[in-house]
Amino acid sequence: MTEEKTTHGTADGRKACLQHCLTYTATQAIVAGAGARALGIRVHPAAAAAALAISFGTHYAADRRVPGKGLLEKIATKTGKGAFYKLADFGMDGAFHLDSAWHHGWETVAAVVATTKAITR
Repeated sequence: MTEEKTTHGTADGRKACLQHCLTYTATQAIVAGAGARALGIRVHPAAAAAALAISFGTHYAADRRVPGKGLLEKIATKTGKGAFYKLADFGMDGAFHLDSAWHHGWETVAAVVATTKAITR
């Protein structure tokens, strides 16, 4: 299914990406909830929902890699890193690195949002 999520311009590709992002976000919710509980942190429900929405939306936008039209490729091209984005040496390419940085950056934003109004028990 992971490969299907980038199937270009098809309903199957959109469905696979949606399913991937839903399971990814559900896993985040479960793990973050368990972690907060174990650490004695009470997260405000609206903040948690907003953080999960940020994570879901940015994950879906990045993972729909339609060549020439995908969000990450457009960012790389506009910032002068188009050649790096398409680089493919040693099994790691620029797209992989940009994807990873994109996800980690937005996960950090989501974590900040999630901890807004958080209190200890």
